[in-house]
Amino acid sequence: MKAVALCRESLPALQDVQLPPPLPPRGRDLLVRVQAISVNPVDAKQRAATTDAMLDRPRVLGWDAAGVVEAIGEEASLFASGDEVYYAGDVTRPGCNAQYQWVDERLVARKPTTLDFAEAAALPLTTLTAWELLFQRMPLQLDGRRHAGQRLLVIGGAGGVGSMAIQLAQHAGFEVIATASREASVDWCRRMGAAHVIDHHQPLLPQLQALGIDSVQVALNLADTDHYWDELGQIVAPQGHVGLIVEPRGPLRIGDPYKAKCIGIHWEFMFARARFQTADQIEQHRILNRAASMIDAGQLRGTLSEVLGNINAANLQAAHERLASGRTIGKLALSGWE
Repeated sequence: MKAVALCRESLPALQDVQLPPPLPPRGRDLLVRVQAISVNPVDAKQRAATTDAMLDRPRVLGWDAAGVVEAIGEEASLFASGDEVYYAGDVTRPGCNAQYQWVDERLVARKPTTLDFAEAAALPLTTLTAWELLFQRMPLQLDGRRHAGQRLLVIGGAGGVGSMAIQLAQHAGFEVIATASREASVDWCRRMGAAHVIDHHQPLLPQLQALGIDSVQVALNLADTDHYWDELGQIVAPQGHVGLIVEPRGPLRIGDPYKAKCIGIHWEFMFARARFQTADQIEQHRILNRAASMIDAGQLRGTLSEVLGNINAANLQAAHERLASGRTIGKLALSGWE
């Protein structure tokens, strides 16, 4: 089968390779014929961490995909051959940058019917990250607009996770303030549902105060944990919450004002369930199924900004470089095999 992989002779460049056909799936695994993929910062991190000593065989990256179920393991019961699905998968297993992939059915859901494969592939990792952070790591509620009258700040609103976090928070009733620094990214945040957009290159608190906002109940720092740490301690209201997804470069002071205000600090890593084989892995199946229903009902919108062509090493390399520039809006995808 065709794949894009890291190989010892070409590291760190990506390479088009031919791999043996996959064996039939076993247990609760599905064998998925991959139709489209998307890229995320985890791809670059895994690529950078790969050394030639690790590569006794080509290593396939990629953890955002949409495709068609080709076969199911003997213990699988959630899907049948021919089902169209989308998923992020498990970072400890081979990724989706290949024509076929094994993936545990508990991490998979049916693709939104109103989206094509590329649009669907752009969603899983960022949707799971935003959803788990807001509604499973934090004590927040998605339905019933129970957070009406409360404010939520998203630092990095035009990125993949930010794009979905804005929408989910607005659905939950929050008045959402996002950060962005360019006209295109500001417009994107507003399209996602942000009521206000401020510049993350400038101090945040004065900009909030200019809007008549002295504090927020929730802040999601999706960009730079260290840089905004002290300021978020001032901005977040007593008994509020801070959500983090980016590992800090150094120690963080978690005493005052965080301690004095009883601010909750919440980490999200969407691969934790699969990595540690937690008993509730099927939550990701449920989240993605609910998200697909919301998309099909027009309650959420897709976050794909551009398809960069077919799935091959040159196009995937370009996608990685675009992502590394820090100027990507929404999500980038590749679709189809030459």
